[in-house]
Amino acid sequence: MPINIFSFFSGAGFLDLGFELTNFYKVAYVNEFHRPFNHIYRFARANMGIEEPIYGHFIGDVAQVLEKENIKAFNRLMSQSKAENLTGIIGGPPCPDFSVAGKNRGRHGENGKLSGTYVSIICQSKPDFFLFENVKGLYRTAKHRAFFETLKEQLRNANYYLTEQLINSIEYGAPQDRERIILIGISKHLATKLKIKSQKDFEHKFNWESSKKYSRDVLCNPWPTQTAYKEQSITTMPNDVIEDLTIQHWWEKNDVMNHPNANMFFKPRAGITRFTSIDEGDVSKKCYKRLHRWRYSPTAAYGNNEVHIHPYLPRRISVAEALAIQSLPATFVIPEDVSLSDAFKTIGNGVPFLAAKGIAEALYNFFHENGYKD
Repeated sequence: MPINIFSFFSGAGFLDLGFELTNFYKVAYVNEFHRPFNHIYRFARANMGIEEPIYGHFIGDVAQVLEKENIKAFNRLMSQSKAENLTGIIGGPPCPDFSVAGKNRGRHGENGKLSGTYVSIICQSKPDFFLFENVKGLYRTAKHRAFFETLKEQLRNANYYLTEQLINSIEYGAPQDRERIILIGISKHLATKLKIKSQKDFEHKFNWESSKKYSRDVLCNPWPTQTAYKEQSITTMPNDVIEDLTIQHWWEKNDVMNHPNANMFFKPRAGITRFTSIDEGDVSKKCYKRLHRWRYSPTAAYGNNEVHIHPYLPRRISVAEALAIQSLPATFVIPEDVSLSDAFKTIGNGVPFLAAKGIAEALYNFFHENGYKD
C-alpha cells in the first residue's frame, strides 16, 4: 500500500507531485487557503490522470483545523489513515516573513505565524512522520533561527526525532539555484518499529545524499556569464556546461513553445525597450533579470517582484517556460482561466519538482533500509 500523505499549504502541488510520482506515496488530504491555487492543483492532476485525495480538499485558513471540533475530526482522519497505512504530513508554510528579500517580519508576521500553526497540527494529530519546508532565512538569520529552534523543541516534546538539511534544488537536477531548509521528523513510535534507538541514530541513518544527482559545487563550474542580446539568435552550447542543468535543455525537453501554457506571459505596457537593452545572462539587477540559455536559472520568485526575461526574445518568460525551470513534467498544465498573477505566484512559491521527488525518495529509502514493509 502507498504511504498516505496529508498535505498543507499545497499551492499548485509541486511538493505533493514529487511524492506522488515516486509511486511510493498517495496524497490523501489537501489544504490550501487560496482557491485559484487549489483550482490549478485539481486541474493539473486531472490532466495527468491522478486520483482525487480520499479525504478531500480543505480550502481555508489552516488555523481553522486547530479549532476544537475541527481538530477532533482531523485527528479521526489521521487515526483512520494510520490504522491502514504509514501516514505523514508535508508542507511548506508561506515564507515571506523569513525571507530577507520578502517581508522579514519573522514569527510575528501573518505568514510567520503559520509555521507555528503547522507545527501545532503535527503535535496534536501525531502523524508517523512529517516534512517541514521553508526558506533559508529561517535557518540562517539569527532571529529567525531562534524561532526555528523553538519549533523543533515543540516537536521533540511531542516525541519526534528530527533531521534537517539546507538543500539546493540544483543538487537534484533542477535547473535552478534555490536553497531551502528541509526538516524531517519521525515519531518515536515509528522509530521503535524501525529499530531507531535515538535522535543521534536517526540522524546517522537518514541519508540525505541517497537521491542527489549533483554536488552543489556544480554552481562553481565555469558557466557562461553574459552574452550580447540578439533577438532569435542561435548559439552553441559551451563544452564545459552540464546540459541538463541549463534552461535551454528543459525548454526543449518540455517543448515549451508548443506547451498549452506557451502563450501565457505578461505583455509590456510601455514598449519593449527594457527587454532589448539587457544582455543575455545579466541577472545583476534586483528585478529584471535576463536568463542565459546555457546556464541554470536564479531562484524562481516570480510572485515577489522578480521578473525573468527570455534569453533571446524581447519578453518575459512564459508560464510554460517557468514550469520547465521548476523541473515539472511537460504534462503539468495550468488552466487558462487562471490569472497570470496567480499562475506565476504559485509557480514561484512551489518546491522544484525534482527536489521534492528526491527528498521523497530519500525518505522512502530510509524507511525501507530500516525494515519498513509495504
